[in-house]
Parts: sequence; C-alpha cells; structure tokens
Amino acid sequence: MSDLPSVKAQIQKAFAGVAYPGDWCLTDSREGTEPTLLEGEFKGKRDWRALDPLFLDQSPDGFGTALSFFSDEAFHFYLPAYLLADLDGRLSQADVVFALTHGLDGKSRHKKINPLRYGERTWLEHARHKFAIFNKQEVRAIVSYLTYKLDTTATTDYEKARINEALEIYWTGRAA
Repeated sequence: MSDLPSVKAQIQKAFAGVAYPGDWCLTDSREGTEPTLLEGEFKGKRDWRALDPLFLDQSPDGFGTALSFFSDEAFHFYLPAYLLADLDGRLSQADVVFALTHGLDGKSRHKKINPLRYGERTWLEHARHKFAIFNKQEVRAIVSYLTYKLDTTATTDYEKARINEALEIYWTGRAA
C-alpha cells in the first residue's frame, strides 16, 4: 500500500502543468440547470490548488455534481483538487470514485448512454474518450489514487469492486 503523502505528492506533481481550460470551456452540456450553475461557480477559478474542499463538495449550488457536468478539459484541470480533497476525507457528496470508474465497470460499460441522442454509444466508449486526455504521468497518479482507495476502510465493497474492474479494464493498461 502506498502511503498517503506519497500519493498526494504524485497527484500534485502529475497535474502541476495542466492549463486552465478557459471560462468558455467549463461544461459541454446545456441540459438542465446544473451546467449553467457550474459555469457561474467555476468561472475564473484558474488555480485548482486554491479551491476549498467544501466548495468542491457542494458545487454546483449544493448538488455536488460538478464532476458529472465538466467538459473533458475542465474535468482534467479540476480532477486533482477532487482527488486530494477525497484523500483528505473532505468530500461527502462529490463522488470521485464514481467519476473515475463509471463506464469502466461491468455494470455500466456496455449500457448505451441515451440511444435517442447518442445512438449506439456506450458508457465505455464515453469513458475512453473522456479519459484519453490524461497523459501517462497523470494516469499513474489516478492509478495510485484508486489503489490507495482500495486499501482504505472507508471504501465500500461496492466501490472496491468498481475500482478493481476499472483498473483491470482500463487504468492499469494506460499506466503501463
């Protein structure tokens, strides 16, 4: 098992050079109110290191669903803040494990997203596209985070199963 300070340092180093995507690129959805709320709350937040964990956990507007509504570029930029806040036990609503495993687990990967809108696209295809933005160093930091989560008592058996599947199906191969 990796020690917490090492995992956190690896995340900070791996994501140190990721550029802010710009206010215009915070979300790529216009469905519902959450994307608009997300844009309002994250606009101008150019330093993920300065974000308060409570803000991350509640955004947008108390829903705690920002990870689901970020554009791929914004997800890439803000993810380390969420990883670190989660490792510190500071998140109760924002679900980082779900964000990194949905589409990569046996339960969701072959399900179609929304056939009326996206045709035959599955959650696995969506996840692969979304996560393709990460470089090898960032992927290795994500693998360290997920591996650390496997060894913590706070992680449920359900989450551990999802993590193991996601590591096996996608993350470990990308880190090699």
